[in-house]
Amino acid sequence: MLLRFLSSVLLAVLATPVVADTVWLRNGDRLTGEIILLDGGKLALKTRYAGQVLIAWKDIDTLRSDQPMLVRRQGFESEHSERLEAAGQGMVRLVNGSSQTIALGSINRLVPPKAVLSDRVIEGNLDAKLDMKRDSSETDEWKVKGNTRVEHGRWRHVLSGELERKVKNDVKTADNWQLEYDLDRFIDEHWFWRAGAGHDEDEFAFLNRQRTLGTGPGYRFWDTELGRFDMIAQLNRVQLRSAEGELSFNTYGLEWDYKRLLWGTRLELYSTAELQLPDIEEVDYVFDAEAGLRYRVNEWARLSLLYELDAARGLGQSTSERRYLLGIGVGW
Repeated sequence: MLLRFLSSVLLAVLATPVVADTVWLRNGDRLTGEIILLDGGKLALKTRYAGQVLIAWKDIDTLRSDQPMLVRRQGFESEHSERLEAAGQGMVRLVNGSSQTIALGSINRLVPPKAVLSDRVIEGNLDAKLDMKRDSSETDEWKVKGNTRVEHGRWRHVLSGELERKVKNDVKTADNWQLEYDLDRFIDEHWFWRAGAGHDEDEFAFLNRQRTLGTGPGYRFWDTELGRFDMIAQLNRVQLRSAEGELSFNTYGLEWDYKRLLWGTRLELYSTAELQLPDIEEVDYVFDAEAGLRYRVNEWARLSLLYELDAARGLGQSTSERRYLLGIGVGW
């Protein structure tokens, strides 16, 4: 089944027609490729010969695109165009049944619209951090975090996980990992239903194993080339294990998933968070969140800065743990 799915994805990619947009620069150069988006004064153009390049909007003389675009102009709401045509120095023609010629300088955003519930989204990131200290003791700490998502038709698969290990003077002092899988079924363009499962292992924690099963509705506020924002409410069944035994209970959860591309896709701002309200008296809430920035070095390499927060309250006391990670990664 997996081989058949991957084969269908590959065939769909190979069968997709190549988009050939054209950008004319003020210095007389001409570039061809696929317009990804315009944002923050930078036009992102994906080329076959140089990968993705960023072009200052002020350096563009005119352009042409045969793909539909959402056009945001100063003082106007976003408008849809079937295509863009070159219209002379500093101008472009918007074609949508009728046509109108406008100045490039009046446009501050171009975004190709995503097809609703389409079979074309495969994306993910893998970030790694290594910390080596050599002073009075030798400490090696490394952490790997990754996630990927695949959308096909009305289905979306989301897989995420992380692995952390720390060794001090040849003695292991931290060893934990977690893995989560979510399956979403879209009801319409915005609403979907999620079912998910998670598993955490921590060799050095009092609660050394946690298993979670959950389901509930979600709402996608937007999903464009600029980013996405989802919120999900879930009812979860949690099972904890320790050396003293096992404990099972229900929780009410709320989580979000936010991503925003900046500076012509060069920067990525992202954030995820999950709030759990257990139905036991000993714990009031558990809150896990992370936020970070990724800097695109090239088509696949990333530099990442991540902030993590784990907080909980129970039995009248609050605890929190904060972590800052600086590392390298890959994106697809």
